[in-house]
Amino acid sequence: MSDTPFGFGLPPEEPEDGDEGKKKGGQGGPNPFGFGGFGLPGGPGGPGAGDNPFAAMFGAMNPADLGAAFQQLGQMLSYEGGPVNWDMAKDVARRTVAQGTQDGVKDTSVGIAERSAVEEAVRLADHWLDDVTSLPSGATTAVAWSRAEWVEATLPVWKELVDPVAERVGAAMGGVLPEEMQAMAGPLLGMMRSMGGAMFGQQIGQAVGVLAGEVVGSTDIGLPLGPAGKAALLPLNIEGFGKDLGVPSEEVRLYLALREAAHARLFAHVPWLRSHLFGAVEGYARGIKVDTSKLEDVVGQIDPTNPEQLQEALQGGMFQPQDTPEQKAALARLETALALVEGWVDAVVHAAAKPRLSSADAMRETMRRRRASGGPAEQTFATLIGLELRPRRLRDASRLWASLTDARGVDGRDGLWEHPDMLPTATDLDDPDGFVHREHLDFSELDKMLGEAAEQRGRDGRGGHGGKGGQDGTDGREGKDGGEGEGAK
Repeated sequence: MSDTPFGFGLPPEEPEDGDEGKKKGGQGGPNPFGFGGFGLPGGPGGPGAGDNPFAAMFGAMNPADLGAAFQQLGQMLSYEGGPVNWDMAKDVARRTVAQGTQDGVKDTSVGIAERSAVEEAVRLADHWLDDVTSLPSGATTAVAWSRAEWVEATLPVWKELVDPVAERVGAAMGGVLPEEMQAMAGPLLGMMRSMGGAMFGQQIGQAVGVLAGEVVGSTDIGLPLGPAGKAALLPLNIEGFGKDLGVPSEEVRLYLALREAAHARLFAHVPWLRSHLFGAVEGYARGIKVDTSKLEDVVGQIDPTNPEQLQEALQGGMFQPQDTPEQKAALARLETALALVEGWVDAVVHAAAKPRLSSADAMRETMRRRRASGGPAEQTFATLIGLELRPRRLRDASRLWASLTDARGVDGRDGLWEHPDMLPTATDLDDPDGFVHREHLDFSELDKMLGEAAEQRGRDGRGGHGGKGGQDGTDGREGKDGGEGEGAK
């Protein structure tokens, strides 16, 4: 486990690059969803912002800035929507993108030549993938996005992912107060909900804006963030990604197009996969609880006139949700499923690229190192729901899919996606070779036997409707086995 979901810790220290650093608002901090960053969107931090959230909100403001801050505060308090103020999230994400990344690269519009290059790369990638997977193409269109366009296109999915967690965190915090106090504090609780929705919106918007400066497509975090049927790449970020690799830009773009197109095939033709992943996030949210006894003890010892003491309590995990068995089980399901998705993509992309791209091995290693060093996927999930995607899981999953290809062929490997119960488990990832050899059966022989049995029943006039076959239980077993054999092929 990593940071708590929408962590309640203190903000990271201010950057040491003067006023310019303060304008960036701490991009890339370790906990973008944390409640530490209380600064209003666009508001300067001022001295002591790292130690005092109120200084971050109002410190060193001139009268015009202060007026704008109070206007923004009024908008925060007037919010009456769901657990996250998504209008604010969108606004903050767009402004974060407009500021540019920490290396000074600003967002730019995508030109006609770049769009054509992306379309051609995805078209060629899909053609190559036809040789290495039985899943048909899942991309009806290929698009090239700017960072701002990535934000606009992915926000609906972020809402679906984040709302359950944010709602449960808010409900858990509200439930800490005794019922009689909740009744007395009705207006205050309403104000806190508005503030909470705005603060969630601010932090999520900043996180999505920062992520927009890093991702190279719509599936970097292992989930389908874009609209169905669209394979999307970000030319500006791809250029930055391949800058120091010593690999021709055409090969970098084509390799990343292979990954995007492979993800598109999986999510388009495995209908249960998306709901399985998102359901694990919701399962985590349902398990969020707050240790009320610890909270009561801490609150009883806090001097309300001593802001530093309150901050120490926040930093010490005053509002930290408890780990519950439900949460741990949901996170385990999510981690395993994401590892299987990424492992499958890694295996099929390498199979397609190896015979055709001289840089295939280097690009594969680059992507693996990106994961190992905490790439966009790991950072996002660590801050979103406290999950660290362990690179070991991804390597094991890739090795398992490659071994399955050798043992069963492409059709047998891809057939495991027909139902979640057929996929390897977390235990199987610890022993990929054991799963391959333990589960490998000669399904062609089984199909032949079942076919002969069906023909015999037809000649006997029983037709599978009971009779002697039903008495000895043969039909029931054959039907079950037949289903398993067909599904595993």
